[in-house]
Amino acid sequence: MARFYFKVHKHPSEMIIAICDEEILGQTFRGEKAKISVSEGFYGGDLVEEEFVRINIGSFTILNIVGNRAVELAINEGIVSEDSVMVIGDVKHVQAVRM
Repeated sequence: MARFYFKVHKHPSEMIIAICDEEILGQTFRGEKAKISVSEGFYGGDLVEEEFVRINIGSFTILNIVGNRAVELAINEGIVSEDSVMVIGDVKHVQAVRM
């Protein structure tokens, strides 16, 4: 079963959720126009199962996801649109803001 790193960053008026595929934590991906570092400090929260992500993914004000499996999960859950997805190197990345 797929596992993901799931980290919540709480600020007074924001709840930022960072999610990444387990195996990409600590890696950097480069594309033609962008670069993303999947840093331990931002993404390295709890290592969780897919069901945990499904239950908790909707409780954000800002969402930041890196990883092909994690992004597909968010699309399948209806949290983000496929049109919002960037591919950096060979990894998918998406951000969402809920007003």
